[in-house]
Amino acid sequence: MPSPNYYANNRSEKPRRTKEHSSSLLGPSLHRSSQGMEESRIKSALGGDDPATVAEDEGPVAVLDLTSRQLYDLSSVELPPTLTELDLTANRLTSIDPRIGQLSNLKKLSLRQNLIDDAAAVVVSRWDALAGLEELVLRDNKLTKLPDARTFKRLLVFDVSFNDIPSLSGLSKVSSTLKELYVSKNGVPKMEEIDHFTDLQILELGSNRLRVMENLQNLVKLQELWLGTNRIKAVNLCGLKCIKKISLQSNRLTSMAGFEGCIALEELYLSHNGIAKMEGLSTLVNLRVLDLSSNKLKSIDDIQNLTRLEDLWLNDNQIESLETIAEAVAGSREKLTTLYLDNNPCAKSPNYFTTLKQIFPNSQQIDSKNLLSAPQFFVDAAASHKEK
Repeated sequence: MPSPNYYANNRSEKPRRTKEHSSSLLGPSLHRSSQGMEESRIKSALGGDDPATVAEDEGPVAVLDLTSRQLYDLSSVELPPTLTELDLTANRLTSIDPRIGQLSNLKKLSLRQNLIDDAAAVVVSRWDALAGLEELVLRDNKLTKLPDARTFKRLLVFDVSFNDIPSLSGLSKVSSTLKELYVSKNGVPKMEEIDHFTDLQILELGSNRLRVMENLQNLVKLQELWLGTNRIKAVNLCGLKCIKKISLQSNRLTSMAGFEGCIALEELYLSHNGIAKMEGLSTLVNLRVLDLSSNKLKSIDDIQNLTRLEDLWLNDNQIESLETIAEAVAGSREKLTTLYLDNNPCAKSPNYFTTLKQIFPNSQQIDSKNLLSAPQFFVDAAASHKEK
């Protein structure tokens, strides 16, 4: 059974950029606008009002959000030359309107969740007027190779996840200015052509065919590394020490060796592996979230010194007893707010919930029980143990 936070943190399992998260694509300028103003601009772009009148009343159109408009093409859409952000997410586009290549002020472009194939994406390489583009999203299309993005000299975000791209070949042409790279849910077997991304902060390669962690040594500014649902057997961070978030969920790990030097680490997700022992954790003093659910653990070890630990996920293991848990988590007893231990033998212990609440006085969540709903929680817990 997946841990409760599995789908929330295994980012390759679901599209990252949803409508409600559009601020990550379109920035605060769209959300500062009133709804009526934005609707009038979209209506104008679709030919519903006189564009000159709208521009005179509200200023030049800079942001155009045409998400989920069921568009097959943009023939009915006006694309003002003043656009800096264009969102065409969730339409039915099979080609890219050539006018986009003339929008010299464009900084952010999303073509996510359309029907763009390799032939249609070729035009991207000829967009010399868009040299200043900073964000290009081609997520969830029909690509079978990386589009040539060398034209974009200031690119910060490049997203080609949820396609059928079999390798990272061609990535060396992408600007070294890149800060976020998303290539999850493809068929990538090897981490390659990434060593020039010295400013990269987020790397997402989940749900591919990776077997080895490699070529990370030059990514000295990397903050987040998402490699869930691959075939990785051993941890190799290539000497990186500044990463704050790592996900290696659903791989083939049998050991936790390799994290010892990653002292800046704040969140570590290792559920659904074959790990039999908690080790190499004592130096990770900044760790706030640790997920080791669905492994082969028999005891809780090596986290006594983790004084900042807030979330601990150990459900679906083989942990036998609660007797040593107080000592095992001595450093975080006051800090811990979330604990999952269900589907372990120890979860059948008498007074299981009340014992854990005594050990962790500030806990807010134990397994599926929200302690903020107490005292009903304790009534239910007592009744449950009485029935047993």
